[in-house]
Amino acid sequence: MTAIHSKNENDQEYLSKEGFERLKGELKHLKTVKRREIAASLEYARSLGDLSENSEYHEAKSTQESTEARVVELEAILSRAVLITHKVSPLVDLGSTIIVKNHESEQRFTIVGSEEANPMESKISNQSPLGQAFLGRKKGDKINVSTPKGHVEYSIIDIL
Repeated sequence: MTAIHSKNENDQEYLSKEGFERLKGELKHLKTVKRREIAASLEYARSLGDLSENSEYHEAKSTQESTEARVVELEAILSRAVLITHKVSPLVDLGSTIIVKNHESEQRFTIVGSEEANPMESKISNQSPLGQAFLGRKKGDKINVSTPKGHVEYSIIDIL
């Protein structure tokens, strides 16, 4: 892994290069396009008169607040970002794609940071119970993971 910059190792946000670029793009869009749209909405709403009962104004202010909160959140995430640079390794690490088998099926997971986790895309967080159980393991290891349905045993078939 290659660090972009981080002040406290426990406060790091692990991101793939693609995830980092996606968040940078979102931040740029919010700071330029979205802020201009909100400013235009606020200007229009003010032109309608009495702000106390002006639903357009209140909606624009609400959008402005949520947008500014997301800008602050994205800036914080990006300031703590550590880029995941995956190298094929005999041990599961951040960025590893693994093929595992349990008693029901064979599955493929990629271990990512929490900001990029998406179970629908088989991307699991390194901080999740499943992600933590796989980290540092090797091909052939059997891992027991506690789930809401009980304990599930996984066997690591391959590490890509």
